[in-house]
Amino acid sequence: MILSEEKRTVKLPHNLIMENRAKLNITGVSQVDSFDEQTVVLITDMGELTVKGSNLHISQLNVDTGELNIDGSIYGLVYADSNASRGGFLTRLFK
Repeated sequence: MILSEEKRTVKLPHNLIMENRAKLNITGVSQVDSFDEQTVVLITDMGELTVKGSNLHISQLNVDTGELNIDGSIYGLVYADSNASRGGFLTRLFK
């Protein structure tokens, strides 16, 4: 169990490689928060990343290495503010 705790504290390098707006390779992914054919929301060491597009499919996910591959028509990549707290809707509402 100590090894799994050590893995969580090690920051993975975060890179994005997009090919022709149809394939996206991402490293440094610690968690996939949600996904559907239009939106993939993932957590990286650099903050929350939202990938928007159409016909999006996760073709590969390796949680040990933090690698994620997405195929589809990609039209947007948005990082959430890294300083924002990760509270729920009510937490953000009453700030």
